[in-house]
Amino acid sequence: MESILPFIQDHAPHAHWFIFGLLMLAGLNVPVSEDLLIIISGILASTFVPENTWKLFTAVFLGAYLSDWMVYWIGRLWGAHLWRMRWFARMFKPKRLEQIKQYYKKYGVLTLLVGRFIPFGVRNCLFATAGMGKMRFRKFLIGDGIACLLSNATLFTIAYFCGKNCSYFIRYFNVTIFATFVIALIAFIWYKKSKTITSAD
Repeated sequence: MESILPFIQDHAPHAHWFIFGLLMLAGLNVPVSEDLLIIISGILASTFVPENTWKLFTAVFLGAYLSDWMVYWIGRLWGAHLWRMRWFARMFKPKRLEQIKQYYKKYGVLTLLVGRFIPFGVRNCLFATAGMGKMRFRKFLIGDGIACLLSNATLFTIAYFCGKNCSYFIRYFNVTIFATFVIALIAFIWYKKSKTITSAD
C-alpha cells in the first residue's frame, strides 16, 4: 500500500480505475485496505479532482460490492475444500467462522449490516461464511448492498469533509498546540515561583 498510494495520487484523474481494481483484488484476500482506499478517494475528490467525485465514489462502492460477491461465491462453490489452501486456512480461522455462523443464525442479515463496519479481515469472513452457509444470493445481494452503501458513503463523506477542510483543521490544531504550550509554560513558571516563596518562608 505504501508504494501504491503515491502512484494513485500522482494519477489522480484516473485514480477511480486503480481503486476499483485494487478493491477487486481485496476480494481475493490480497492485503489491500478497503477503508484506506475509501479515505484516499474521499480526499482526492475534495482536493485534487473534485470533478471526479461521483466516479471515485462509484469506484469504491462497486469495487467493494463486487468483491463481496467474489468472496461469497468462493465460499459457496468450494466450501470445505478451501481449508486445503494454506492462505485460506491462515486468513480464515475456524473459530471466527464458527462465531459468524452463530451470528447469522441469531441475527440474520443484520450481521451483514453491522459487520460491514468492522475492518481487519472480518468482512471477508462474513461473506465467505454466507456462501458456505448457502445463504440465498438474492438475500445476500440486498443485505450486503445496503450495508456496503451505508458504510462506504459514511467513510467517503467523512474523508471528503476532512480533505476539504484540512486547512481549517491544521490552523485550529496549531492554535490549540500553541495555547497548550503557553498555558503549560505559565503554570510551570507559577509553580517555580510559588515553590521559591515557600522555601524562603
